[in-house]
Amino acid sequence: MNSAILTTRDIGVLIFEGFQLLDAAGPIAVFEMPVRGLNPPPPYRLTVYSLKGGPVRSSSGVSMYSESLPTGLTLDTLIVSGGEGTRSAMHDDSMLSAIRDMSLRTRRTTSVCSGAFLLAAAGLLDGRKATTHWRRCPDMTRNFPAVKVEQDRIFVRDGKFWTSAGISAGIDLALALVEEDLGEDVARESARELVVHQRRHGGQSQFSVMQDVKLASGRFDTLIDWLRANLGSELKVEQMAEHAGMSPRNFARVFRTETGTTPARLVEKLRLEAARERVEMTGISLQKIAQQTGFGEAERMRVSFMRAYGQPPMVLRRHRRG
Repeated sequence: MNSAILTTRDIGVLIFEGFQLLDAAGPIAVFEMPVRGLNPPPPYRLTVYSLKGGPVRSSSGVSMYSESLPTGLTLDTLIVSGGEGTRSAMHDDSMLSAIRDMSLRTRRTTSVCSGAFLLAAAGLLDGRKATTHWRRCPDMTRNFPAVKVEQDRIFVRDGKFWTSAGISAGIDLALALVEEDLGEDVARESARELVVHQRRHGGQSQFSVMQDVKLASGRFDTLIDWLRANLGSELKVEQMAEHAGMSPRNFARVFRTETGTTPARLVEKLRLEAARERVEMTGISLQKIAQQTGFGEAERMRVSFMRAYGQPPMVLRRHRRG
């Protein structure tokens, strides 16, 4: 048996009025999975805390029960939830003092979504890399200039501090913590139990190409699926129009009306998304990835990465592995 599994780790989830329910419940569910699947002693002991204890109302109106924070609490991992309530909590001196105090006695201090604002307001992220929900990244940059905000990451680790993007990214963060503690196999099985079909790694983008495409109807769904499956081909407008059963001119006009972008621009975004996933998640050579995703040559792919991400593929790959 993995000797790491023989240790029971205390996980504390900190909530406050107006917290986002899934920011707390998502990680809790992740840490529950190994407890179910392994023999005693359990690898994790979970406790929800708030400053005063008792039921705490979330932003949805649903309350979660909590224990009051004891003096001198020692944890393996602290998870600070996010939510609309952080806007008030980040100005609560008692809350910030408690977070600073607990962080001194934790192996890992983490946050989900806008919980990063509480870590930053407590001064724990100064000079460190961090992320939060993409919508609030500009606010974090403006309010906490000493924090190195990475706006397009699922989660970021800097030393003992881990921060994650919005809401469901807390599940990805918790799975990464389980993987660090108990190994990849346990994390993968936990993901399967949660019916999380694909674990997202920290370096992965918060965004999917299709989040930027405004589909007015499902008219081009089949075409887009076909494009994803054929990125290595040339994919001219004439081919796409034929696949859609339209003339090239009418196709280009209707496609832009339906999606808010041109066919060529969408193909480029799909290629970038697919290439970045392969760069960060596999060890396939850059030349092979360029061929698979339709860039043809690694240099052409590098130029596209620089334009889109401000970094070449090899830097993104090293960042992911680091």
